Amino acid sequence: MLDLIKSYGTDTWADKKEKFLAAHESLISMYVSKRSMLKMPVNINGNSFTFSPGKHNELQKAIIEEFAPRFAPNSECLYVGDTIEKDLVKNVDKLRELGFEITLHDKMPDVVLYRADKNWIYFVESVTSVGPMDPKRIKEIEEMTANVTAGKIYVTAFLDFKTFKQFSESLAWETEVWIADMPDHMIHLNGDKFLGPRK
Repeated sequence: MLDLIKSYGTDTWADKKEKFLAAHESLISMYVSKRSMLKMPVNINGNSFTFSPGKHNELQKAIIEEFAPRFAPNSECLYVGDTIEKDLVKNVDKLRELGFEITLHDKMPDVVLYRADKNWIYFVESVTSVGPMDPKRIKEIEEMTANVTAGKIYVTAFLDFKTFKQFSESLAWETEVWIADMPDHMIHLNGDKFLGPRK
């Protein structure tokens, strides 16, 4: 590198620069390689996507790949955001067909699944630090989905039991809780139906 710098402005600069670049990776290619290695692959509706790294997206990946097959079998993911690419999957046509008012990203639940055989919509919040299905959040989603006739199921997902305990007192009744490190189980908060739409 020092030899290359010393040759700047001389007749040998172009030749030395070419040799240096051939022998060394550019910073751009190194960073691109590292960034793409960090991305998490996820299968959504039979298609391959990648999530940017982070606990929130790790939990969203678990919702799609672990929660959905167990508790929303054969469902279609109508919406999921990424912490960088906000609307990674957004099936606007199907959402509108179901009666959704399409709103800004920050009002959408983290994951929206639709199970056609039961005509159920699952609204799933991926909680790592903020935002469980509390009464205020339920009200926001109810307003956004006033014209939706499909059954609505509200789920708060957590990575672990410790995080669940931090939010347990703020969760709304008649909602569900799913914890990724105990994927075969659900916590049902009251109501006369287990894993079914609210009345």
